[in-house]
Amino acid sequence: MPKQKPTAADITATPAPEKETALESLAGICTVLVIGLFVIAFIFQNFEIPSGSMEDTLLIGDHVFVDRETFAPASRWMPLEHARDPQRGDIIVFFKPGELNIFLVKRLIAVPGDRLHLEHGTLFLNGQAQKFPPDGHGSDGTFDPYRDDFPSVSPDQSSNVTATWAVELQQHLQNGELVVPSGRYFAMGDNRPVSLDSRFWGFVPRENIVGRPLFIYWSFVTSEQQFEKTALGERLAWYAHIVIHIFDQTRWRRMLRPVR
Repeated sequence: MPKQKPTAADITATPAPEKETALESLAGICTVLVIGLFVIAFIFQNFEIPSGSMEDTLLIGDHVFVDRETFAPASRWMPLEHARDPQRGDIIVFFKPGELNIFLVKRLIAVPGDRLHLEHGTLFLNGQAQKFPPDGHGSDGTFDPYRDDFPSVSPDQSSNVTATWAVELQQHLQNGELVVPSGRYFAMGDNRPVSLDSRFWGFVPRENIVGRPLFIYWSFVTSEQQFEKTALGERLAWYAHIVIHIFDQTRWRRMLRPVR
C-alpha cells in the first residue's frame, strides 16, 4: 500500500516537547557550578606569577594552571589517580613557611636526606656541582656572601633571613653543609640572585606543597610593582589597562607553553 501522508489531525496529536521548568534550569546550573568548584578546589587551580624569582622559566604576569592532584595524598577511593611525592627538579606551588596566606612558586632543589651548599653561587648537591636551570639566571655579576656561599656564612650578614630560620638553620648543619630533614624540602628560584627562597626562610614542609604548574594559559606584560597596588582605584585602573592592551601586551608566544 502507498504510504499515506500525515493528516492535520495526526500533526495536532503529536505531543509538543515539554519546556524545562525554572526549578530544572536551576538544578542544571547548580550541577555545573558544583562540578566547576570541585575541579578548581581539588584538581586544578589558576595562579599568577607575581615576581621575577623564576625568570626566565616563568615571567611576571604569567598565568598558569596548577595541578593539585599529583602531590596530594593518595586516596583509596580514587585508585586511578596519579599521586607521587615531589622530586628534585619539580617546580612547586606552596604556602610560604610561617606565612600560610602567601603562595610561592620555586624549583625543588633537595629532598629529605640530601646535603647541599653553595660556593660562589654554584650549587653542590650531595657532593656534585649542579648546572643552573636551563632557563634560569645563575649570576647577576655581584657577590653576596650569605646568598652565594650558603650556608657557610652566618645569617646575621643578611637582612632578608627570617628570625626563625636564623635559629633553625644551625640545627641542620653537618660538615659545612645543610642536611634536609624528613618531611621537608629545599626550594630555590631559577633566578637565584633575586630569589628569596629556602636560603632565607627555610625548608618547605611537605604539607605546605599545593601542586605543580602545568602550563601557561595566558601571559600579560606586568611590572613587579603592580602586585603591590591593592587599592580599589588602582585595581580598576589595572583592569582597564588590560582591556585596552589585551592584544598588544599579551605575550602570545608563551600561551599554552608547558612549565618545566
